[in-house]
Amino acid sequence: MTHIQLAEAITQFARMDGIHDTAIPRLTLIRWSRTGEPIHMLQRPAVCIIAQGRKQVISGDALLTYGPDAYLVAALDVPITGMVTQADEAEPYLCFCLYLDPALLSDILLTLPSRNDAAEDGPALSLHAIAPEMADCATRLVMLLGQEQDAAVLAPLVERELLYRLLIGSQGQQMHAIASPDSRIGQIGRVIGWLKQHFNEPFSANHLAGQAGMSLSSFHQHFKAMTAMSPLQYQKQLRLQEARRLMLSGHIDAADAGFRVGYDSPSQFSREYSRTFGAPPIRDMSKLRANPDLPLAI
Repeated sequence: MTHIQLAEAITQFARMDGIHDTAIPRLTLIRWSRTGEPIHMLQRPAVCIIAQGRKQVISGDALLTYGPDAYLVAALDVPITGMVTQADEAEPYLCFCLYLDPALLSDILLTLPSRNDAAEDGPALSLHAIAPEMADCATRLVMLLGQEQDAAVLAPLVERELLYRLLIGSQGQQMHAIASPDSRIGQIGRVIGWLKQHFNEPFSANHLAGQAGMSLSSFHQHFKAMTAMSPLQYQKQLRLQEARRLMLSGHIDAADAGFRVGYDSPSQFSREYSRTFGAPPIRDMSKLRANPDLPLAI
């Protein structure tokens, strides 16, 4: 029944479809009452708990489907395609999303017994069975949105409790690795940080391996294991998502957007854009502008 209580709590503070940033740092609530629209986004490190409905997430060649019986942990910034697969007006998709603070995880980690089994090669996106204690933490954190004075003191404590339960739970190895800059996740995270800053520039695999502090073969193995894509595929997703954002918000044409994100060939940009978003740039922009309520993240 705990997911029902979480759904009731989210409904109080997310009455309309959309992404609702909240007054509690790092906490976002999401409501959506339609299915079938693929959403392309860069998933930040977070724990996502669906209280109602179901969702499908594609990252590279990995496919994850989950609902209220499981929650998703994202350990790295990963380009994904998400799609709500179960929702309607009567029972909309409702999601609790808490973005992870590595510094806070590290602080909590100092209070726990040391362990030497941190996950080294697990995927950046993983699903885990939700325990009642986890759903209860999420519900109490959401309910604090209606108690401004209490939230200032209690929200950080409830967030710490939720992160503590993540650290000691089935995903504890992964959470320990997120908190450690010297873990494999930390090493690949440095490369991803560089790619995000320099996505419109060419790169060499040797340079990225050096950023990670790995041999070339080890770097390719670990990057693929965690992101389900190659560094070049990762960069391509960053470029295409940024080009889409530029065209939608800046009203620039496809050729200019492609050039700004690093494409020298307009035809190549159009082909890869169509392959990713299902339509060439002009047609995709027409659809998005004709339907301004379509979400850009879920």
